[in-house]
Amino acid sequence: MEVVETWTGRTACALQQALRMTNEQFAEHLDVGVRTVASWHSTPDMVPKNDTQQLLDTAYERAPASVIRRFAALSRPTPTAAQAQAFRVAVAVVTRGPDVLLVCRRGDDALTWQFPAGTVKPGRKAEVVAVEETRAETGVRCAVRQRLGERVHPRTGVLVDYFLAEHLMGEAENRDPDENSDVAWVPRADLTRFIPEQQIYPPILEALA
Repeated sequence: MEVVETWTGRTACALQQALRMTNEQFAEHLDVGVRTVASWHSTPDMVPKNDTQQLLDTAYERAPASVIRRFAALSRPTPTAAQAQAFRVAVAVVTRGPDVLLVCRRGDDALTWQFPAGTVKPGRKAEVVAVEETRAETGVRCAVRQRLGERVHPRTGVLVDYFLAEHLMGEAENRDPDENSDVAWVPRADLTRFIPEQQIYPPILEALA
């Protein structure tokens, strides 16, 4: 078993993902608050207090071998923001009343629901790309209302900019059938039925609450 000298928000989230737990389940497993777990997602470099370090140690030491193996893979260092600059993505979280816009991406072996997104080429503004890609993919015109933040995506190592946007006009339709299988307006309350909560950038959940 690999020894964790000091837990950070990043390694704590890796343990959560290895255990395949939601924020609520992981918080209950450790006996900490859900907000504490959410803070690890939003601030991956933070170092939890000593008593929380001990709780994480215990959870790690008691985990089965399969979880330890997943943790070892997930906790490997990811590229820094500077390293990820060459490939940057802008994500639009588009709302229309109680609903949020999603696209169903075609993957190598599965379909996954995601927010509309596009690659930001050098010299272009991320918020402009988010709006233009949303229209190109779904036919929906939107306007950015708030920048939610950025992170190096924990699984892909890509630098991602997140924007909260408001629907202006247009019905959702699949305008990129090669890339997507479907588009849909989904009730905010049902979002985690389409995208696992632990995969959603925490400020998005806060903005949609």
